[in-house]
Amino acid sequence: MWAGRHVLLGVSGGIASYKSCYLVRRLVEAGASVDVVLTPSAAEFVRPLTFEALSGRPVLTSLWEPGRALVHVKLAQTADLLLVAPATAHLLARAALGLADELLTSMLLARRGPVLFAPGMNDAMWAAPPTQEHVAKLKERGWAFVGPEVGALAEGASDLPGRMSEPETILQHAERLLHPVSRLAGKRVVITAGPTREAIDPVRVVSNRSSGKMGYRLARAAWARGAEVRLITGPSMEMPPAGVGIERVETTAQLAGAVAGALPSADVLIMAAAPADYRPSEEAAKKSPRRNGSLKLELEPTEDILETTRQLRKPGSVTVGFALETGDAEAGGRAKLEKKQLDLVVINDATEPGAGFEVDTNHVLILDRRGGRLDVPLASKAEVADRILDAVESWLGSA
Repeated sequence: MWAGRHVLLGVSGGIASYKSCYLVRRLVEAGASVDVVLTPSAAEFVRPLTFEALSGRPVLTSLWEPGRALVHVKLAQTADLLLVAPATAHLLARAALGLADELLTSMLLARRGPVLFAPGMNDAMWAAPPTQEHVAKLKERGWAFVGPEVGALAEGASDLPGRMSEPETILQHAERLLHPVSRLAGKRVVITAGPTREAIDPVRVVSNRSSGKMGYRLARAAWARGAEVRLITGPSMEMPPAGVGIERVETTAQLAGAVAGALPSADVLIMAAAPADYRPSEEAAKKSPRRNGSLKLELEPTEDILETTRQLRKPGSVTVGFALETGDAEAGGRAKLEKKQLDLVVINDATEPGAGFEVDTNHVLILDRRGGRLDVPLASKAEVADRILDAVESWLGSA
């Protein structure tokens, strides 16, 4: 997504400017080249040298620097994205009025491409009518906003918006803004993720090693492509992606109910969750102490969720299943593709190093019901998610 991209990051004078340091680092790590533009007041919060060290490029602070005539026009017109974080109330006012009294506002006035503001200020200043009028005017120009959010401010806790969004949230909104036009744009995509848990007693559960990483990466990537995403997730330590509707479940039965409720309007269903295949026939009312010796459990099969979706799928929708196999993984996945009447199945081998549960990488084989076969070599789960969604888009385009 970011490899080869050029980002112009404007930083105005708010305490949240320290977060912009992390934002620069994340962009550079992702492969972007970043030019940082500081307003005079921003340079009072974070010195230019800090941003220069993080970006590896000279920091721009003035219209009057020798040898940089018309730099504001050139950079404003060639950068893939002009991102302002934080955008203070003063900066928003000057931008809305078209003032060009220093380098960053001059660049905004000359800008013809995507602009993303991440406001950060006192909650009362954000709510003030003049600020809201300025924001409305900037949105009318087609410029985008992320945040502000509710949270602690420099002056203390607040239950009203004003706090600048976190760098990772800003990054995800920027990805969505810059993503090429996608067949998933405007589509309703339902994705399941993580394990389910079946209670043995009030303390113990039957579960599996699924972390939810693959499903969460898919949800982030689908939202970046413009989809309306609903993520139905079992217990997971993963951070929820920006912009994604989250529904949390515990048991396989709860997962089945949530999927059934979402299916009638879903254009795409991606079943990346790993629901428990078995549950105790009876849940004990009390914990059985270890001193009692051996514990014997009678297990019964849980619901086959993919099977139950067959009559609920929206006509013309795309259904993607996952098959985590051992042994002949491709044969097992192909059988699942046919039996569950899937459009696509994503297969991986649980015994392969670097693939499967609790790791950040994956190697998958994607089969479709028309005989298509795509082997995706070992890569990050974010990269694998994009390849899976490419396959979904191809299917949507040929339906």
